[in-house]
Amino acid sequence: MKKKKDILFLCQYFYPEYVSSATLPFDTALALSKSGFTVEAMSGYPKEYNQIDEVPMTETNGNIKIKRLKYIQLKRTNFIGRLINYFSFTFSVALRFWQLRKYKAIIVYSNPPVLPLIAALAKKLFNTKVIFVSYDVYPEMAYITNTISEDSIISKMMKIVNKSIFKHVNKVVALSNEMKAYLLKHRKSLSEQQIEVIPNWYEDKGLSNEVESSKNTLFSSIKKDGNLVVSYFGNMGICQDLDTIADAIRELKDDNRIQFVFAGHGNKMQTLKNIVETENLNNVTIFDFLHGQDFQDALNISDCFIVSLADGLTGLAVPSKTYSYMMAGKPVIAIMGKESDIAQDLTKNNAGYSMEVGESSKLVSAIKELWEDKVKLNYMGENCRKVFLEKYTKDHCTQQYVKMIQKILEG
Repeated sequence: MKKKKDILFLCQYFYPEYVSSATLPFDTALALSKSGFTVEAMSGYPKEYNQIDEVPMTETNGNIKIKRLKYIQLKRTNFIGRLINYFSFTFSVALRFWQLRKYKAIIVYSNPPVLPLIAALAKKLFNTKVIFVSYDVYPEMAYITNTISEDSIISKMMKIVNKSIFKHVNKVVALSNEMKAYLLKHRKSLSEQQIEVIPNWYEDKGLSNEVESSKNTLFSSIKKDGNLVVSYFGNMGICQDLDTIADAIRELKDDNRIQFVFAGHGNKMQTLKNIVETENLNNVTIFDFLHGQDFQDALNISDCFIVSLADGLTGLAVPSKTYSYMMAGKPVIAIMGKESDIAQDLTKNNAGYSMEVGESSKLVSAIKELWEDKVKLNYMGENCRKVFLEKYTKDHCTQQYVKMIQKILEG
């Protein structure tokens, strides 16, 4: 048998897709490849989050050999569609299970939730090292968002999958300290030494000229002299809290000094569109998912940002869009548990505000304070940028993966 290659990335989304669940694994793969590891990826064939017309089934990019698998891809807006997608992709990987023996280590992600079971089986049969990256914690996340019930067949199956996965992983990557604490408490087979906290990140694109960004015709009617642009970008789905934000928008609807901008996807984004239309909320502009220069311009014309998690999800998920906000050097308002790393980063470093789900009056007060106190607005923004440069740059975080893999493979 040929000498084993070092690492296989096993994930549904990968290059050239532009959502974070594709760009983050690709960034990690590039960093590992540049550090001298042989790296390959097995991913789904791009569809929804792709701008390239013809994507080859196999290609090499940045010394990473990418194998793409065709699978059923239904609309992700409903649970059944997502479930079919998950199982279809996992089945496509399972058909190629024998190929997994060629690798010393597999890095596998928590989405789709059943996929890591294949990596765990590879460890058992081929003695392959397994690194499980926990983007989300299932099935608890599905319970809290009322996606499935605790006594459902899917729930029971996920519990069995979890037992097998966590019994057979070498390392688990948690995105935050509160996620690590949750996993240690609720996944009894894991030890503290098995869990590495490595947050997600964003590429440092520097601080751009807002005057140039305001020339983008998408945003020319939004950014006006003296107003405050409050933005929310990314997913607005079952894991995000919309109600607190919507209540604040209603309270501020007659204040033309404050404008809200949303861009992204998720089933609650349609709910927001309906609210804006039926209640005639003229202080809100909604775009579809923005990427590339449009997203960069949207960051630049914003004065502050909102990030949110639905009640009870702190420790089960971490909104990675936060790091693009921090990179832009603007204050961030976090609607999530105060024990989260993000909330603590903001409050301890005077880089923004933290509040719980339902505290819409606090959200309104924070927004008004930022409009009234430009010195505070700028100071908090500078502090946010400092936190980003210290903890959440692409190089800083991917190097933590490099060090972890070096220890695993050398050990």
